[in-house]
Amino acid sequence: MARGTLTDTYVAALQHEFADVPADATRVGVVRSPTSWFHAAVDENVPELGPPADLLDAIRTAEEDLKMRGICDEEAHNAAWDQVAFGDAYREHLATADEAQTALAALSTRLDDGEDLALVCYENTEKKRCHRTILRAELER
Repeated sequence: MARGTLTDTYVAALQHEFADVPADATRVGVVRSPTSWFHAAVDENVPELGPPADLLDAIRTAEEDLKMRGICDEEAHNAAWDQVAFGDAYREHLATADEAQTALAALSTRLDDGEDLALVCYENTEKKRCHRTILRAELER
């Protein structure tokens, strides 16, 4: 059996129907604390694959500080990502947190079984960095 396809997108693209996601792909949210309207756009959510709460708090604090200095939203987000070493910290979370390891293995098995998956988060990666691109790379390995 062929391995399933793995894509990713953001919730607004799904809501406005301009996401490039296969019609039969299961839309898997990877958000730690989703809103009700996020749930409406995905088939399921796997909060264990969202960034840990302390990392989210760190990036939000850094981002708000940068915005207070007059830096625009996208630039503040991306600069805060670097400031808190978000990518490294998220990779560490995926490699060491038992719940993240279990969730990664489950998604990998589903892909191996031929299921098409689309990872979904909030950020438009054309403008802002997002953990789902790291997650997708991990699942593609």
